[in-house]
Amino acid sequence: MPASDSRAESIAARLSALGVIARVKDHTRYTSIEAEVPEPLPASTWRAVLEVVAEADRFGLQASSLTGRTLWAAVRKAVPATGDVRGPGRQQ
Repeated sequence: MPASDSRAESIAARLSALGVIARVKDHTRYTSIEAEVPEPLPASTWRAVLEVVAEADRFGLQASSLTGRTLWAAVRKAVPATGDVRGPGRQQ
């Protein structure tokens, strides 16, 4: 399993342990984690949730009166190494 997938799965598992059930989705350049945030969520749990998603490369919260609160996080996939890492005209 690639390291990015492992990180995403770890984040999702830790969120679930806090009572925030997470879904992991694979994309071309990143792996996303989405979770519906239950109402109410104690302040101490919010702090723990934020500590977990802070380990992702990006995270945020989408809130609306229609869909509730959705927490999301994204973990970038590693860029594959190439033989021309310095770009054209930069080889020695």
